[in-house]
Amino acid sequence: MEIKRNRYLERLISRMNNGMIKVVTGIRRCGKTYLLFHLFYDHLVSSGVPEENIITVPLDDDDFAKYTDPEKLYEYIKSRIKDPEQEYYVFIDEAQYAITREEMKNPDVPIRLYGVLNGLLRKENVDVYVTGSNSKFLSSDIMTEFRGRGDEVHIAPLSFSEFLPAFGGDKMEAWKNYTNYGGMPRILLEKDDQAKSAYLDRLNKEIYVRDIMERYEIRNGEGMEELMKILASAIGSLTNAQKISDTFSSSGIKGITMPTISNYLAYLQESFIVQKAERYDLKGRKYIRTPAKYYYSDMGLRNAFLNFRQYEETHIMENVIYNELIYRGYNVDVGVVEARSEDGGRKQLEVDFVANQGSKRYYIQSAFAIPDQEKMDHEQASLIRISDSFKKIIVVNSNTPVWRNDQGILVMNLYDFLLNEESLDM
Repeated sequence: MEIKRNRYLERLISRMNNGMIKVVTGIRRCGKTYLLFHLFYDHLVSSGVPEENIITVPLDDDDFAKYTDPEKLYEYIKSRIKDPEQEYYVFIDEAQYAITREEMKNPDVPIRLYGVLNGLLRKENVDVYVTGSNSKFLSSDIMTEFRGRGDEVHIAPLSFSEFLPAFGGDKMEAWKNYTNYGGMPRILLEKDDQAKSAYLDRLNKEIYVRDIMERYEIRNGEGMEELMKILASAIGSLTNAQKISDTFSSSGIKGITMPTISNYLAYLQESFIVQKAERYDLKGRKYIRTPAKYYYSDMGLRNAFLNFRQYEETHIMENVIYNELIYRGYNVDVGVVEARSEDGGRKQLEVDFVANQGSKRYYIQSAFAIPDQEKMDHEQASLIRISDSFKKIIVVNSNTPVWRNDQGILVMNLYDFLLNEESLDM
């Protein structure tokens, strides 16, 4: 089965031979290797690039384990570059395997992999592509280290528009499956519910938890797993390290301090398991740093952490909308507007998402259903208090046509939103 990842493939094609290191980041098993080693590889070959000019180094493959030593890696790549007049393409998969724990822990220890990448950058006939599952060392650090010569392409698990054609069924059936088992590409190959559940459980325990604990030398595995469950239960809810600490205390888990929780939250973000949406005061034009919302990058992983016991479609729909906006390249915040309460005081109303991209901005509410005017009034209460002219949208889980209400707010059904990448401009 070939799954189309056209948005990401086009991003790689548009960046070919631009003199930068292309860094493909994303959670493990989301399709980074497939994108680079299959889809982009096939594009190069079909464009006339000889296969021997495409140098692939999967560092998480036992056959390539010796190349996790940066010096050996560099010598191997140099040995494959035969003709200075020809263009070569270098793919290094899961590059964090070439970064030692000491290099990760100690900022005074130089990361030797960066020297390898710098050396390749100096070769005018070499185009370099790197994948990795850690944002700190393969995204933010590379952007700093190479001073404008690093170019990130972030890949996520399948969006619903990518999932539906591969799933091949009715869109509502696909939605139920997608929101239960998520968009990890491999999930489409699993035959039944039991196999899908077991696959996701293995990913969580054998890949993500173990990976984080080994990478950051975490000794309290129970604390990390409990934190992941707390965040999974709290998608769509405001939280912070203090609230999580209180939850730990009430659960009888000791020895997890607030600084430790803050570190754990950072590790989960660096590993792309969760993403953080900060609150933004729309009137004061400033960020409210805490509390914030955390969303899982994949619904299947989230549900598996909770043993599929908490299927709250309202919160899951909100999480999927957040992921879709990120997939489309928006910067996404949670909006806050102030309103007068019935007793004459002031209260804060929330806009689920403020999506920004360049000069474009959209205010978006996620509503599972709007059965009557009272519910409509509730959903649009924050939107009608925003004074600027950017588009305001309510996404509803229904099959109703797109329409505009008396307040000028666009009301759009979930499937129109997810399956049409231009839906925000309808």
